[in-house]
Amino acid sequence: MAAPLTPHAATLPRGAAAVSEAARVRDWRVPFLVDVRLALSVHGRGRSDPTFRVDEAGAVWRTSLTPDGPATIRVIAPAPPAAIGTMVRAQAWGPGADWLLDALPAALGRYDDPSGFDPASHPVLGQAARRHPGLRLGRSGRLMEALVPAILEQKVLTLEAHRAWKILLFKFGTLPPGPAPQGMRVFPEPKTWRRIPSWDWHRAGVEGVRAQTIIRAATVAESLERLLSRSHEEADRLLRTIPGIGVWTSAEARQRAAGDPDSVSVGDAHLADIVGWTLAGRSATTDEEMLELLAPYAGHRQRATRLVLLSGRGGPPRRTPRLPVRDYRWF
Repeated sequence: MAAPLTPHAATLPRGAAAVSEAARVRDWRVPFLVDVRLALSVHGRGRSDPTFRVDEAGAVWRTSLTPDGPATIRVIAPAPPAAIGTMVRAQAWGPGADWLLDALPAALGRYDDPSGFDPASHPVLGQAARRHPGLRLGRSGRLMEALVPAILEQKVLTLEAHRAWKILLFKFGTLPPGPAPQGMRVFPEPKTWRRIPSWDWHRAGVEGVRAQTIIRAATVAESLERLLSRSHEEADRLLRTIPGIGVWTSAEARQRAAGDPDSVSVGDAHLADIVGWTLAGRSATTDEEMLELLAPYAGHRQRATRLVLLSGRGGPPRRTPRLPVRDYRWF
């Protein structure tokens, strides 16, 4: 599957700090169509996400707290269009470097099975699939890293959630191994999330309900990571036993960590309208109506949803003013 790991002096992006630690390197010739940046883009939470960057050369940087410790990875691949046999080179640093390198094929969709999905059954989906033939649903294998930002995004504007994520990672995350771009951080350990004082949650703009949900999840973090070995249905059921985690949060986390091809973010503020407008031309769509529209793609509803979003159609014309970005730090 992959070339042997070999020491390698990484080619650094401009502005990256030089370090003495050599990168671990792995080359992988991908046996399926994949758009590498598209596959990994779901892990980015805004342009200033401290755990995700795309450098000037187009390479994707990610940090992670792996089971073996913190790690940084830089993934290099040709720009789209995707092609079978694309050569992907990954460089990684830190105690968890080998873990991240081993996990990369899964993150690029190695275990994704699109068979049985027919986007041509709808003209918009068919067009989006032709424009993005390299769409693959990957899995990161790290549930807490997907769950915490999903909780932060509950019932607030995306900009508010991304701001809180950045503030918390800057204060409580650790510096990444290797020559990561300036400003990157590694996801904190569960014990760190449990010990964040109330005033620091407030300074990040996170009210008590979301903070307590994250603390509860961090208390059982080890058990949560084991959910990734369960079926998607069982993982969803068990994850939602934690107070504060509902259908939407579970779906958002499992889409990224487990690559669930059928999970739908029911309860999203905009998704139902976008799906309804794109697939049926409806100006207002309920969650129930969205699920009816996605029913023909059972088993692949997340895949269909990704194509809806990639189609660029957006939702119906806005008839009300945009909500202002709130700042709980001043409440």
